[in-house]
Amino acid sequence: MRLSPDQLLLWQHGAWRLNATIAFTWALMLLLAAGSKLITRTLSTGPERSRWQDLLEIIVTGIEQQIAAVGLTRPRQYLPFLGTLFLFLAVAALGTIIPGYLPPTASLSTTVALALCVMVAVPLYGIVEQGLPRYLASYLEPTVLMLPFNIISEFSRTLALAVRLFGNMMSGSMILAILLSLTPFIFPLVMTLLGLLTGMVQAYIFSILAAVYLAAATRASAPARTPNQPHGRRPLG
Repeated sequence: MRLSPDQLLLWQHGAWRLNATIAFTWALMLLLAAGSKLITRTLSTGPERSRWQDLLEIIVTGIEQQIAAVGLTRPRQYLPFLGTLFLFLAVAALGTIIPGYLPPTASLSTTVALALCVMVAVPLYGIVEQGLPRYLASYLEPTVLMLPFNIISEFSRTLALAVRLFGNMMSGSMILAILLSLTPFIFPLVMTLLGLLTGMVQAYIFSILAAVYLAAATRASAPARTPNQPHGRRPLG
């Protein structure tokens, strides 16, 4: 029984190995890049817009509203990172309906890489918003005694992100593989649909947690938003 794409070796030459995790990850990235280029090639800024563009704007607006709901007052600034993160995880989960496909998120190496992306993005956005001295000072809050604990929390939450995503994705693959060996007809179809739902939920949770960490790192300098001011717009003046 193959539980991880790391176990599927596609090519080997000496010490060089190409497993399914690497192959499917690069294929997924190429798919997202090509799809993005294809979808956005005919966008219009005039009053005449296609239904496809209206749908895209609804999706983008929905993602921005979710980011703003977390506490980030300029959601468009974080949209490229958080939106790409969500799309990668969502498409990786949706690909499970393709026979022979193994989601790269079922590998611990992939989930660790995604968690490390969040770990690097949090201080970068925090430094951009607050400046280096002010961001570093946040590690001393509320007292200097909290410095080691705040540093440990940076690594512990990164590990928690990676293990949570890996555990949920691998468990779905494991259950599906077991049911395929027992009942190869009805139950695998039901579990595949359940796996799609689980993958989408995990994509949402992972992206929201990343947004929460970004909001915590940038909250000190975020401008106050008046009740009548829409999300994602800076106050005039």
